Amino acid sequence: MPEHREPSEPREPSEPREVHEDREVRETPTPAREPGVPDEREKPGPDGEPTAGDAPGSDQLTGRQRLAAGMWPPRVTRAQLIVALLLFVLGLGLAIQVRSTTENSALRGARQEDLVRILDELDNRTQRLEDEKRRLETQRTELENSSDQAEEARRQTVQKEQQLGVLAGTVAAEGPGINLTVSNANSVQADMLLDAIQELRAAGAEAIQLNDVRVVADTYFSDVDGGVRVDGKRISPPYEFKVIGKPQDLEPALNIPGGVVQTMEKEQATVSIERAEKIVVDALRSAERPDYARSSS
Repeated sequence: MPEHREPSEPREPSEPREVHEDREVRETPTPAREPGVPDEREKPGPDGEPTAGDAPGSDQLTGRQRLAAGMWPPRVTRAQLIVALLLFVLGLGLAIQVRSTTENSALRGARQEDLVRILDELDNRTQRLEDEKRRLETQRTELENSSDQAEEARRQTVQKEQQLGVLAGTVAAEGPGINLTVSNANSVQADMLLDAIQELRAAGAEAIQLNDVRVVADTYFSDVDGGVRVDGKRISPPYEFKVIGKPQDLEPALNIPGGVVQTMEKEQATVSIERAEKIVVDALRSAERPDYARSSS
C-alpha cells in the first residue's frame, strides 16, 4: 500500500547575504600572554602606580606631580612681596634696637646720681661749645665794625698766639682746675694714664702737666720697669696731674662708673682729687719749627 506523506511546510527563503567586495573586515588576533608575565600596558611606574602614558586616564597628572608643579616655579604675588618687605624692615629695626641696647648696657648698672653727673657733663660740654661759638662771632663782629681793622686784627692775633702757646705747651699757664694724685701705683700702666689724659681733655682740660712733663697733643706713653715713659722721659709713682679747666667738669669725668678712678682702684692704687682755684702749669716744651709745613696765610 503506498505511503502517503503530508506535505511539509514550505521553507521561507533566507535573506540574501550582502557581500561587499570593496570592504574587507580584518581582525588582528591578540597575541597570547604567557602566564606570570605582566602586560606592558599595565607595568607600574617608579612610585608603584601605573604609568601615566599607559594607564587609563594617562592624560591626567598624579597627586605628587600636581604638588610639584604647583610649588615650582614659585609664583610670587604683589601682596607677598609687600609682606616680605615689611618683615625685612621690621627685622632691621629690631637688630638696630638690640645693638643700641647692647652698647648702652654699660650704663644700666649705674646709680642715679652717676647718671645725673654724666648728663651734667654732657650739658657742660655743649655749653662750652656754645660759648666758643659766641666768642668767635664776637671777634668777627669786632673785625667788621672796627675803624682800624688792621690794629684789631693784630690784637686778636697776639691773643690767639697766647692761647695756642698754652695749648702747645710753650708758655706757662695758670687758672682753676684740679690736682689728681695716683699713689701706690706700681701696677698702674701707661694705658691707664693715657685714659686719664683723654678723659680730662674730653672734659675741657686746657693745660695738663704730669709730674714734670707738659702734656700736649703729640704726647706718648710707654711702659718701663718700675714706671712709665712720657715723651721719652721716665717718671715714677706717685703720679701727680696738674690740670687747668673747670673743676665741676673735670672731677665728674674721672669718677664716672667704670672710669679712670675705678680702673686704677681695681689695681690697688690710691686716687685722690682736689679742686683748686689756682693751678700753675709751668713745665714747658720747646717750640719746634716744622720741616715742611708752612702757613698758608
